[in-house]
Amino acid sequence: MPCFNALPGLSHKSREMKRPQILLSSSQCLEKGGGKGLAVSGCECRGSIPSDRATVSGNTVPIFNMSLVYVPEDLELGQFAFKLEAYDLDKDDILTYGIRGTDSFYFSVDPSSGNVTLRNSLDRELQARLTITATVSDGVNNEVSQTLPIIVEDRNDNAPVFWNLPYNAIIPENSTLHSIIYSVFANDSDTGNASRVSYSIEEVIPDSTENRHLFYILPNGNVVLNGSLDYAKNTFYQIKIRAEVGTSWARGTGLPGTGDVIGPALMAMSSQGTTVLTVTALDRDTGVNDEISYSITNSSVPFAINATTGTITVSEPLDREQLPSEEVLLEVMAREKDLDIYGKVAQTSTLVTVTVTDINDNKPQFYNCSLSSCDFSASVQDNFRGSIIEHSSTRLPVSNLNIVAHDPDKGINSSFKLSLQGPNASAFNVSPEMIVGTGEVQLLVYDPSLVDYEISHVMVVQIIADDTGNPTNCCSTATVTIDLIDTNDHIPEFPQSTYNLSVMEHSPEGTVISSNITAYDPDSGVWGQITYQLLPENLLTIFTVDTMTGALLVKDGNLLDRETRSAYYATLQARDGGGQVGTTVLEITLLDSNDMAPVIIGSYFISVEEGQNISTQIQAIDNDEPGNLNSKLGFKILPGLFSDNFTIDADTGEMQSKEPLDREAVQDERGRMVVTVEVYDHGEPQQSTPVNVTITVGDLNDNVPVFLNQSYEFSVFEDSPGSSVGEVSATDADRTEINSRISFLLQRTSGSSNFLIRSSRLGPGNYSGDLSVDPDVPLDYDTLQQKFFSLEVVAENTAADNVGDKANVSVVVHILDVNDESPTVLPDSLQDVFVAENGTQQGVVRILNASDPDTNHSLVFEGLAVTCFKGDSSAGDVCGDWFVLAHNGLLLVNSSDIDYEVCDRVLLMLRAEDLYTEKGNRYSRNETLRILITDVNDNTPVFQAISETFVVVPEISPVDLQVATVKATDADSGLGGTITFSAVSVVLLEDNGVSRPFGNLFRVVTTLDQGVYIGSIQVASNLDESLKGQYQVTVEARDGEAPVHSAQTVLNIFTVDNTYRVRLQFMTTVEDVQRNSESIKLALTTVTKAAVYVVAIRAVENTRDTKVEAKSVMEAYFVYSNGTALDVNQLSILIQSDPLGLAELVKLGLAIIGPGEVTKPTRDTELIGIIAGLAAFLLIFILIMTLVLVLTTRSYKRKLSAMKALKVATTFNPATAQQGAGIPGTNQYNAEGANPILNRPLDPSHDLGFHEDSISVTSMNSLDENTVNAPADDDFEVKQAKVQPTDATDKEVLVAALNLKEPTKTVYINTTFTTTDL
Repeated sequence: MPCFNALPGLSHKSREMKRPQILLSSSQCLEKGGGKGLAVSGCECRGSIPSDRATVSGNTVPIFNMSLVYVPEDLELGQFAFKLEAYDLDKDDILTYGIRGTDSFYFSVDPSSGNVTLRNSLDRELQARLTITATVSDGVNNEVSQTLPIIVEDRNDNAPVFWNLPYNAIIPENSTLHSIIYSVFANDSDTGNASRVSYSIEEVIPDSTENRHLFYILPNGNVVLNGSLDYAKNTFYQIKIRAEVGTSWARGTGLPGTGDVIGPALMAMSSQGTTVLTVTALDRDTGVNDEISYSITNSSVPFAINATTGTITVSEPLDREQLPSEEVLLEVMAREKDLDIYGKVAQTSTLVTVTVTDINDNKPQFYNCSLSSCDFSASVQDNFRGSIIEHSSTRLPVSNLNIVAHDPDKGINSSFKLSLQGPNASAFNVSPEMIVGTGEVQLLVYDPSLVDYEISHVMVVQIIADDTGNPTNCCSTATVTIDLIDTNDHIPEFPQSTYNLSVMEHSPEGTVISSNITAYDPDSGVWGQITYQLLPENLLTIFTVDTMTGALLVKDGNLLDRETRSAYYATLQARDGGGQVGTTVLEITLLDSNDMAPVIIGSYFISVEEGQNISTQIQAIDNDEPGNLNSKLGFKILPGLFSDNFTIDADTGEMQSKEPLDREAVQDERGRMVVTVEVYDHGEPQQSTPVNVTITVGDLNDNVPVFLNQSYEFSVFEDSPGSSVGEVSATDADRTEINSRISFLLQRTSGSSNFLIRSSRLGPGNYSGDLSVDPDVPLDYDTLQQKFFSLEVVAENTAADNVGDKANVSVVVHILDVNDESPTVLPDSLQDVFVAENGTQQGVVRILNASDPDTNHSLVFEGLAVTCFKGDSSAGDVCGDWFVLAHNGLLLVNSSDIDYEVCDRVLLMLRAEDLYTEKGNRYSRNETLRILITDVNDNTPVFQAISETFVVVPEISPVDLQVATVKATDADSGLGGTITFSAVSVVLLEDNGVSRPFGNLFRVVTTLDQGVYIGSIQVASNLDESLKGQYQVTVEARDGEAPVHSAQTVLNIFTVDNTYRVRLQFMTTVEDVQRNSESIKLALTTVTKAAVYVVAIRAVENTRDTKVEAKSVMEAYFVYSNGTALDVNQLSILIQSDPLGLAELVKLGLAIIGPGEVTKPTRDTELIGIIAGLAAFLLIFILIMTLVLVLTTRSYKRKLSAMKALKVATTFNPATAQQGAGIPGTNQYNAEGANPILNRPLDPSHDLGFHEDSISVTSMNSLDENTVNAPADDDFEVKQAKVQPTDATDKEVLVAALNLKEPTKTVYINTTFTTTDL
């Protein structure tokens, strides 16, 4: 139903009334003026219903769609701030907006549009967050309110402020570069980026291009020296610093140097004569110091300057509030007494800025005006008057007040607090409580209950403005008189919020229910006159009320039936002459009379099995009033045929049988028993009702099957699927077939799935169960852990619908074994067997074991084959009789000829046999037993034959050089086959036959390569290069296992002494020879067929004895593999006999071949050599001249000699060359007349034409230095032309001889070069 809003102003009692319960029509729900609570008579509203829930006649309440607003702090007065927005689904409703709260005095709202404008200035630095209560009303529902936070947005409205002014510093002129002079700090009370201060230097005085960059300032405010100071140039500097944040800035002045500070700050109200600062002007004239006077040129300033000292003082009292600006600019002039040399006045001026700082010397005052149009020069006011409606809501302001508080001080000095005093101060709050500078003051209701016209028509409070920073002149007081406006603020009130009444049902018309329910209204006159009305209207047909007294009467008693409705709830409304309504709730309870008989609930037909007790609850109700005798019921069994078989609880009606029912005891063929129960009440007169209870007893299968035996035990052979195991029997004592039918089943136990049981009927109540093996399950005795199964057979009657009890019997089935499994040789028996060779191990070496899962078995072993191996190769059947395998599994050694070196591995193939096998395979699978022959150290190391000759050149044989090798093997294995070499003895056999023993001259290093041990004979200490002969080294090979075996061999190592060192001189430098050393060695090896050992390559120290200018020397040995070596003469002959090799060596720079140097010449020898060299120079010059003369005849003579030699060569038979063994280590041969180089005899009858007078004759003396005559042409090359034979009658004998010679045929054969057997 609709509910009307109540006006504010209800009394405290009305707000505590209980919720009305009776619903009234809209015409009966009228609003009344009153307090802020909800007092609705007969409305559906329940107390103070939230404004966003209460609706009237389906009219929805408006809802705000805003939760937070932002307002900039620099918003000007009267400008739009934000808009209150609410929506109402009822489009025709007109919304009215309002605001209230402590901070609402900053704003004004247009009730129609919701536009909010600024009424008082904002300052985020003083209050960053405001809170107001926004209200909206649609004129129908309750006013809706919402708390609305207002965030004051920061603006860059504060300039940076320098702290700790003024700044000055005195610094020495020798201050280092980048020294910090002083630091400044400016603070900005804004937030975010608006509070980030940056510094810059605007001006440096004295101003000059140099001084502009003399200082710089860091972001943290440090002023830093950026150049050098010179006291002679400037004794002070004035720096103007700018602190800037966005568009806000402040200036500070600093003065580094030796002068006083310019730009000080003075406190307001400084006394007359206060010193401000002293300025000093310097005269830079040297030796001429004129008197200087000071003066202030601008007038109307409260400062004076001492003309002599330059001290500026306060000339009159300072009052910052009376000055046009905080900063006073003084223009100070310094003038010399006399004119300068040019006849002009010498003067200079500077500007001094004096900042007058504020002091808290003014107290706040009150003014009667609006904030936007206040004239603070007018007189202050101490008394104000306003008015307010009594019981106005909290935070509502007092009307008709225009109070402005003002403090002319600046900044923090202008802040002051507001508070209330006086007799009625507790009823109000002052807003705001803190003002900085200027602000509008409001009085707000704090306790509406104290604002009561009936208590006092007038209220008085004092507003105290307290400047806490000025304790001597702190406070001002304004007295405010408030006139209260009276309202009809009292509603009729009942003494009780609820009245509990009672009346007997069916009471006659006019019966008085209550006669003294009255309400009280303290208002007088028509507002205190009360009339009564009963709500809702539908109760007026049953009850009536006296409109003047409030007495409640029965109007129609026939409608009062407690069984139909036991209570009525009504609202009694009291209305005064002003329309205020008070209500109370009437709760009318009907009293009961015993006019109703008990009523049976349901019918009672019970079926029960025999042998059971029954219990049933007889249920009945009585519609009389619960809890009294009229509705209290009792139960009893009336006499009858079966009344003695049952009992009943007289209070609860629970009926039970005295003993279990027996179907056979009931005579009725259908087994029915009928019992009559009477239900009665305890009222007057007593009422009762009978009811029949019919019980049908059903037949029960109450006999359990019984087994004929207490347990059964059977046996069956394994692997017999489907075979019968045994039979069990059971009986059932029930007389009918359906109740005596028995079914057998196997209880689920371990192994029960291996068997089946089938039931069969033997006679009435007599059944048997045939137990058999499952046809799909072959039982295996050998795989069973237990050789029997414990089964449980269940006999039960399953033919009837209701299953009877079960009977159980234990059945044990034994499984009988059949020998059907193959034996298995145990793996442990097949582990490798180790047997030592040579018969050192006899008897049993292994006992073989086999297993068979059958219970009755007889196992024997049988050897099938023997295979012999040596390493990975077959050893034939050498091991066939070494071992014997007995039937009982004993492996025996059968031979003492077991030899590891012949066979080291024997594979014995065997198997096991079960002699008792009944079916299946009687043999195990074939297994292989590996017998490993272990080695015994029974072999001696054996040296391999040596087929090479070992040669050592002591001069080029450093320590650790390998000079010979031996090889040995041992047929044993392991440590017995491990060989270690050692040098037992070293003996030198000299050429003269003398033997000399040496110790530790050689050592042997042992290595292993593919089963062969190699002993490397290495030089252990430096060898004597002067010794001639051969070393006999005795090498011993020893194995590493007891008993130790050893063997020895003797090596002959031929030594080449330093007499065979050859000295080769080259025309090229040492670096070239070293770079071409490999090519030189290759050419020499090709020519000599000998190994070339280079001893050294060095520069020529003395060339006096040579015929050419040699630059470098290579010293080397030329050694053959048979131990022989070439001396210088033999090398010269071989090189000259090979034109191609000679040409290659000449190209590589070879000039002279000579003997190697053995000793270094002395200084005297060198002097003699120098003299000999000069003589040789003359001799060489003569020889050169002679050589030029004979060159023309040289070619012809060579050709003639070659022709003669060729003739001899064609007639020489190589087979006639004398064969003979060369003497190792020498160039001597045992054949008489043998050529020491070519190893062939000389035939004196064959003249080769090399006469001593020939120009081409070369000295054969090995001690001479032989000059190799290089071909005249550097591109000399020997061309081998293959020609056809010509007629022997050709006149040119040389041509004929050349045609007969094969160009590729080798004439000279030296068989000794290939000799290896010495």
